[in-house]
Amino acid sequence: MPTIQRFEDVIAWQKARKLTQAIYSATKQPSFNRDYGLKDQIRRAVVSVMANVAEGFERSGDREFIQFLSIAKGSCGEARSHLYVALDEGYLESSQFNALLNLALETSRTIDGFMAYLRNSSARGRKFSSGLDPAEATKPKT
Repeated sequence: MPTIQRFEDVIAWQKARKLTQAIYSATKQPSFNRDYGLKDQIRRAVVSVMANVAEGFERSGDREFIQFLSIAKGSCGEARSHLYVALDEGYLESSQFNALLNLALETSRTIDGFMAYLRNSSARGRKFSSGLDPAEATKPKT
């Protein structure tokens, strides 16, 4: 059974990284790039998703990790809200908006699933290295 040894192994962090890359790419488009306030806010939000997953993992206990995952999920919601502003201002085409929105929703669902897994897990140790299966932790709830 695979275990999570580093925050880079956390699927939620991996998805947040992909979201961050996609947002940075989208915000480099000339019209979006000129809106410094929105560009900076959406970038900060997605970087916060990655950072909070990483920071929570590096903390000593599962309750702290869940708290940081909750913050990451909130930042993911903030980024989604900013995507609507970008769409409304014409900075994104509908297809690009939909792709980014779906990536953000997928990231949020993954974080939520991991939080639920941790709440129900018997893992209580530092770095959760005994028995966490990342594939199990991110399966959709039924």
